Amino acid sequence: MPLGEGQAKMLDKNKKEKIIAKYKTHSSDTGSSQVQIAILTEEIKELTKHLKTHKKDFSSRRGLLKKVAERRRLLSYLRREDEKEFDKIVKDLKIKVVRTEEEKKADLEEAELLAEADQEVLATAESEE
Repeated sequence: MPLGEGQAKMLDKNKKEKIIAKYKTHSSDTGSSQVQIAILTEEIKELTKHLKTHKKDFSSRRGLLKKVAERRRLLSYLRREDEKEFDKIVKDLKIKVVRTEEEKKADLEEAELLAEADQEVLATAESEE
């Protein structure tokens, strides 16, 4: 059965090559985390579009969930390894990233330390006057 308009399909070769060209980290790169995340994001967009019209296509829904989980793992890895690249690709692909409780606690602790440091600076500035 040929695929009609609106039916789910994999990314075509040209689209995939464009994504690889845009996100590759070196000349022969085809599998870096950035490239994989970008490809998965595009596949997720296409599957989401397909599922809006085919609400009972549970096989495709399962595939979508697997792709989202894989992208989440890759994003987590990229965040650990290269924070700048992580921020860049999340911003570029407009991906919503949910922070874990540990990250929220770490941010809160960092903010508290900065506030304490600011108080110390203010106190020393006032004592010098």
